[in-house]
Amino acid sequence: MGFWRDIGRQQWAKVAIGVAAAEYLRFVGATSRFTLEPEDIYQRGEAEMPIILAFWHGQHFIAPVGRKGEHRVKMLVSRHHDGEVNAIAAERLGVGTIRGSGNHGNSFVHKAGAAAFQGMLEALADGYSVAMSADVPKVARVAGLGIVKLAQASGRPIYPSAIATSRRYVVDNWDRTTINLPFSRGSGVAAEPLRVAADADEAALEAARRLLEERLNAATERAYALVDRPNRSK
Repeated sequence: MGFWRDIGRQQWAKVAIGVAAAEYLRFVGATSRFTLEPEDIYQRGEAEMPIILAFWHGQHFIAPVGRKGEHRVKMLVSRHHDGEVNAIAAERLGVGTIRGSGNHGNSFVHKAGAAAFQGMLEALADGYSVAMSADVPKVARVAGLGIVKLAQASGRPIYPSAIATSRRYVVDNWDRTTINLPFSRGSGVAAEPLRVAADADEAALEAARRLLEERLNAATERAYALVDRPNRSK
C-alpha cells in the first residue's frame, strides 16, 4: 500500500492521472445529454461575468466540461498533494487554477487561505469567473463565510450551481464524492444568484451564508431529480 502511495505522489504519476482524468471527463460529457435549468443560464451568467460559481464539494468534477471556449474561469484547488491532480485535470480542460485552502467557518484565517482569497479577488478583477466549493472543509453541505466574503469584497454575484448525471458512482466519504459515468442523462441547474452588499455587517453576512446554503441544496436536489426521474422516451 505504501509503495503505491509513494508512486502516486511522484510528479510524473500526478500528471498521468490528471491527464487521464481530464480525458475521462471529456468522454463523459461527449457521451451524455445534458439539460439546463433555467434554459438560458449561459446567457444570464454571461451578462454578469465575471461571476462566482458555487458547488458543493465532491459534486463538481464534471463542471469544467460545461465551460464554453470563450469563458475565462479559474478554480480554487487545494494545496494538498491530491489537489495537484485536480489542478492538472482542470487546466487540461481549459480552466485556470488558484492554489490554496478554503475557509474554516469565519474567514480565510491562515496564510494559505489568505493567499487564496487574494488570488480569487485578483482573478475576478481581471475578468475571470471563479469556481469553488462552498462547504466548510470536512463538513459537507454547510456553507462557509469565505465565499460570502469573497462576493462582498469583489462585488460579484454568486451563482449556486449543481451538476448531476443519471449514471454515477458515489464514494462513501465525508462529502459523498460523486464520479460521473458516461452515457448518462445529465442536468445543470443554477439557483437565483446571490449578491452581498459591500457594507454588509455580521448579521447580513450570516443571512447570506444561510441563503447560499439553501439555494445550493435546492439546486442540487433539483439537478438529481431531473436525471433520476423515469425516462419518458422509453
